[in-house]
Amino acid sequence: MSELERALATIARGADEIIKREELAERLRSGRPLRVKAGFDPTAPDLHLGHTVLLNKMRQFQDLGHQVIFLIGDFTGMIGDPTGKNATRKPLTREDVLANAETYASQVYKVLDRDRTELRFNSEWFGRMSAVELIKLAAQHTVARMLERDDFAKRYAAQQPIAIHEFLYPLVQGYDSVALKADVELGGTDQKFNLLMGRALQEQHGQPPQIVLTMPLLEGLDGVNKMSKSLGNYIGINEPAIDMVTKTMKIGDELMWRWFELLSFEVSLDEMASMKKDIESGALNPRDAKLRLARELTTRFHDAASAEQAIAGWHAVVRGEGDTSLLPLSEIVVPADGLRLPALLTAAGLTASNSEAGRKLKERAVRINAEVVEDAQRLYAPGFEAVLQVGKRNFARVLLKSL
Repeated sequence: MSELERALATIARGADEIIKREELAERLRSGRPLRVKAGFDPTAPDLHLGHTVLLNKMRQFQDLGHQVIFLIGDFTGMIGDPTGKNATRKPLTREDVLANAETYASQVYKVLDRDRTELRFNSEWFGRMSAVELIKLAAQHTVARMLERDDFAKRYAAQQPIAIHEFLYPLVQGYDSVALKADVELGGTDQKFNLLMGRALQEQHGQPPQIVLTMPLLEGLDGVNKMSKSLGNYIGINEPAIDMVTKTMKIGDELMWRWFELLSFEVSLDEMASMKKDIESGALNPRDAKLRLARELTTRFHDAASAEQAIAGWHAVVRGEGDTSLLPLSEIVVPADGLRLPALLTAAGLTASNSEAGRKLKERAVRINAEVVEDAQRLYAPGFEAVLQVGKRNFARVLLKSL
């Protein structure tokens, strides 16, 4: 395999679509570092593993010798991108945007190489753009073209409102590529329309049109919906190491392969295929493959020692192997006369409600320090310390303190 073929294979790993692959190959052959852009609206201050799908691809470009541009859409964040959910997204205030943007840089460099990263804000050019210039930009596309975007078309057909500023969003995102002279733009599959807008605007401004590379939206812990903080099916990259390990170990065996493909730097596609065969033949336990993924992710966002400690804590609870004191200790404030077990399980975040805790007790699915408990009436007073467990994989080490 030639160097060019290896580069294309690396770039294509996990990608949903490359538009156009032959143009990408031609620019790679030129030997010059490409300018690779991905935009992030600062709609939330914390990143999760779903966001790192794009960051990982950016890092792969960096490792191939290219320059990446982490674009914070502080201007577009105040417009409000159409959500794709048949509704207009609420725009952020300037204060919201700046507060969220401040946290991004420290997080993205856990994946990206700082020396090959440009951190930019699109207010740099839009903050100087006059109303006349913005109107001229809006004149470069028609309403009919905007209605080709799937969510716009559905909302229009259903006679649901579409605000005028929503039509500006794809144009503004597309113009970012003109301002940055991007060679490649990365985005999720839900951003394809906007990414193609960048190609069109670059051509209209006399620039070579950017290559568009779309990445799948990573399914969250439930294996169904895309990873989202609002759905609670996410792993934040700033979460404690033990949470990162335990949550990764909860994903389904089929979803594991999707995560390997989109999130792993250490496991090649060939090795993934070999691991699948070993699992099918019984030579490899899916749990051990999942542990490998959990170790890699936790090491990336913490360090090797923290990852090993978290895995040891997971083994101690789930497999009864090791010292449960390795688990982080959560302090729970309780009344002086104590708290009954259902309320304690809920306070520890192991059940959604006291009624669910009661059901788990009846199912003999609750353990305290590895011993099955069923008594829902027993009080646990300040000073009590134990590992609480609901089911095989939900657990917490707690210490009760008085009010």
